Amino acid sequence: MATATTTTLSFFTTPTTSRRTNLPKTNPTFFNPITSISSNTLTFSSSPKSTFSSIPKSSENEADVAVIDVEPTSELTQIAETTEEETRKPEQIFAVVMIGSRQYIIFPGRFLTTQRLKGANVGDKIILNKVLLVGTKTTTYIGQPIVTNAVVHAVVEDVGLNPKVIVYKYKKRKHYRRNIGHRQPNTRIRITGITGYQDFPAVTLDSLKQSA
Repeated sequence: MATATTTTLSFFTTPTTSRRTNLPKTNPTFFNPITSISSNTLTFSSSPKSTFSSIPKSSENEADVAVIDVEPTSELTQIAETTEEETRKPEQIFAVVMIGSRQYIIFPGRFLTTQRLKGANVGDKIILNKVLLVGTKTTTYIGQPIVTNAVVHAVVEDVGLNPKVIVYKYKKRKHYRRNIGHRQPNTRIRITGITGYQDFPAVTLDSLKQSA
């Protein structure tokens, strides 16, 4: 009866027993999907023939960005010019105007709430001609009593009522009690400009020093 012999594959260098057959030493091989890596391309392959596209260099994109930074387009320069024009502030000017029996200090572009202006509706353009004083950053125009030819242009924004005021009347030992509420009508206007004061004689700091 023939005896069965078993064969084992060993990667160790230790000698085997006499019963085992000595096979030639072979180095184990493993499949490596990454065949080559370089600074420019990265190639994967399951066989020497199969490859696909590589990753492009980063230096090419950096060159494009550098061109954009160095050479700005004309649109960017136009935007910069428009922003500079918008930041320029108009001439600083104010005026003292009389409306009814009250005097107000007004500035172009601001709102003013006054007593009810007769016949003025929302959206109407009005002119205030009782200008008592006009002042700029360098000169002052003082009226006598008004600045001739100076006018203030305004637009009516709203017509409403002031907050309610309670009027309470009381008389002792007469059983007299009165509780009345009142809301004064008003007009809200927006100042658009001050014109016509340039021909009036101005008062400057130099003229005041000479008169003193």
